[in-house]
Amino acid sequence: MSNRAPPNYYKILEVPETASTQHIRDAYKRAALKTHPDRVPANSPERAARTRRFQLVNDAYYTLCDSKRRREYDAQRRKFGVGSSAGRSSSTRTGGATYTDPFEGADEPEEPAPDSSTGGAAGAQNAYSWAWNFFTGQAGSAPDAQQARQAAEDAQFGDVFEEMLREEGMAEDGTNRPTSKFWSILGAASGSVLGFIVANMPGAVAGAVAGNRLGAVRDAKGKSVYAVFQDLPQDDRARLLTQLATRVFSHAVGV
Repeated sequence: MSNRAPPNYYKILEVPETASTQHIRDAYKRAALKTHPDRVPANSPERAARTRRFQLVNDAYYTLCDSKRRREYDAQRRKFGVGSSAGRSSSTRTGGATYTDPFEGADEPEEPAPDSSTGGAAGAQNAYSWAWNFFTGQAGSAPDAQQARQAAEDAQFGDVFEEMLREEGMAEDGTNRPTSKFWSILGAASGSVLGFIVANMPGAVAGAVAGNRLGAVRDAKGKSVYAVFQDLPQDDRARLLTQLATRVFSHAVGV
């Protein structure tokens, strides 16, 4: 158990502490698209900070989307006198720290979590690994834990990513395979994307890609739209995320 107050995951997702599960899921979609590191080039100076913010957003959703984890998290907040249920605002001062900025410290290098085998202090968990450490009991600096956390993060984002694309008509219902709309956003008839499809999808032929059957182009295993997204060149991932964010945010404001 930690002897330090957890991050304010409600503020990170910009939801009230009374938010419903669906409200939290919708907020996660927006926050994940806003902070996703693939929105910027791999060599961008913003990349490291974006990655840490994205990890915080994923930690927040991982914690709040599950009723049992959420109850345990709320109990930890009450333990440290944080949160409205403790009779204080979310910016309450606790142990010298305030939560006015939920991403405070995200621009600083992430400190490794303590190694329990060396007697590290339990309170040394940082904001970027608090949820994983608390709920799994795994030190975030351990190689196996890092891989497990990354896999969980990928699966979590992939699930909502495919849901968002289905809602926008860019993935098929049931199969999550890319549709012609998905490829059209990337400029599927362009040389770079055409080359990617032919090179990465066995059995695809240039004629089928450039014609009217873009949505039917897939490999023998039927790659999901998220699997295709992960294999795309970085520039195309950035373009797709930007287009998707524009659509999702426009729905949020009722446009």
